[in-house]
Amino acid sequence: MKYADLIDGDAKASELKSFLVDGENVAVTIRIPKNMRDAAKDAAALSGISFTSLVKMSLIEYLTKKEK
Repeated sequence: MKYADLIDGDAKASELKSFLVDGENVAVTIRIPKNMRDAAKDAAALSGISFTSLVKMSLIEYLTKKEK
């Protein structure tokens, strides 16, 4: 099953989240401004999470929004 299938099938947010966190981890390289990266790392540290966790949480939040 693919993400688009879940969206077209009106899956619940919990089903989407479960789908998104399953599967193997892969390395991803992105280019963002240094100030943005540093601010995100600081914000994550203040919340007690890693930068990677912050990015994953942000993607999950974006991908589970209903207004597409």
